[in-house]
Amino acid sequence: VVLLVLSLFSWTIILTKFRQLQIARKTAKKFFDAYASTRDPLDIKKRGEEFDGAPAYALYERGADEMAYQLEKNPMTVKGERRLSTSSFEAVKVVLEEAAAAQAMALEKGMIVLSTAVAGGPFIGLLGTVWGVMSTFAGIAESNSASLTAMAPGVAAALVATVTGLLVAIPAMFAYNFMVTSIRAITQELYGFASRY
Repeated sequence: VVLLVLSLFSWTIILTKFRQLQIARKTAKKFFDAYASTRDPLDIKKRGEEFDGAPAYALYERGADEMAYQLEKNPMTVKGERRLSTSSFEAVKVVLEEAAAAQAMALEKGMIVLSTAVAGGPFIGLLGTVWGVMSTFAGIAESNSASLTAMAPGVAAALVATVTGLLVAIPAMFAYNFMVTSIRAITQELYGFASRY
């Protein structure tokens, strides 16, 4: 029952996280193309374009809001143009770093379930197997019949727990490794974008 519940949780995480990462990659590509096509950092916001699902766009929104606020409340005028002051620039930088960290945490949400399935699934299965073998031996001791035909069904049933544990852990392991690599790449992209924004 524990393995079944763990399997349901891990498959739910696998499917939703695959979808989330797929959308994040696709919309991030569109967002970066749109961002690269302009020299004005606030241009995308002014045009009202949206790239929902892209972590970099969420970071951009936070940064654009803070930049607009700082240009309005704390501007510095250079040759008749409003610019960010040094303190305003630092405020925008802090907001971008916070937004990048928040997006990284959102991407990693639920990964602990997969990690638990990878590490715990085989051990829970092994516990079930050992428990089943102990029960089989206890039953044989009570019946005073130590034959192969008396032991085989109990041991075979006990091994089902190990197989179930592995069936939970193996897909979770492949999904976890793939997703961690994808999340790491997106996170590096986020921090790179925050530094050059």
